Amino acid sequence: MQRNDIRLASQHHIMRVTLLQTDITWASPDANRENVNGLLASNEGSDLYVLPEMWTTGFATVPEGIAESEGKSLEWMKAKAQEMGAALSGSVATAVTTGDGKTSYFNRHYFVRPDGNYHIYDKRHLFGYGGEDKYYDRGNERVTVDYKGWRWLLLTCYDLRFPVWSRNRMDYDGIIIVANWPTSRRRVWDILLRARAIENQCVVLAANRVGADQRCLYDGGSMVVDARGRVIGSCEDGKQGACTAEISLTDLRQFRQKFDVLRDRDEFDL
Repeated sequence: MQRNDIRLASQHHIMRVTLLQTDITWASPDANRENVNGLLASNEGSDLYVLPEMWTTGFATVPEGIAESEGKSLEWMKAKAQEMGAALSGSVATAVTTGDGKTSYFNRHYFVRPDGNYHIYDKRHLFGYGGEDKYYDRGNERVTVDYKGWRWLLLTCYDLRFPVWSRNRMDYDGIIIVANWPTSRRRVWDILLRARAIENQCVVLAANRVGADQRCLYDGGSMVVDARGRVIGSCEDGKQGACTAEISLTDLRQFRQKFDVLRDRDEFDL
């Protein structure tokens, strides 16, 4: 990219984003980190990389013996973010032990910056149908992240079904949602991603997995959706891979200004 092109991209707040649609090896963090290593090496040059939910283990509803402490995977994400000069986002089944020896489990969504600093969002809507609520503690804090001029709301999988929690209060420009969303409910995934983008006038970055675990099959559907509900980047169904798209904050702001739906939004407290 020439210097004038760099200046123009900066002026338009263009961000290059990559979704990683991985086939997750059950309860094998080392193998899954190595797998992502290969995908990252083949898709360099983005500002932000998004991984699926519980990308190091698969969707472990019974976390004992599987969940990680805040250790290897977080440190790996920090090292890769620094190495690539890009942010990484994805969730990890995380065990947190307090001073009294009690262990709590969280489906913890990390957003890791290139400088090693990171943000945490603990999944609020635990998937009771699959038993996630029996072992994990839910989060109660809505988390937005400022990065390269963009403001991102962090969500995890089942959160997608709950529009009140994700309602845009004019405090974000895009949603990052990481998931293990099964093939059997794929139509719902496709519809809700577009709905969240349209109703909140925002970009949606959605990374889902492929493959299978003990309960479900997964066919991906990872996609980038713009504020008009158009898919501007997507991964191939049923296959591990990556997709990259460029998103413009200037275009988003102009669309919001021209057709200001959010001005008429309902006010509420949660």
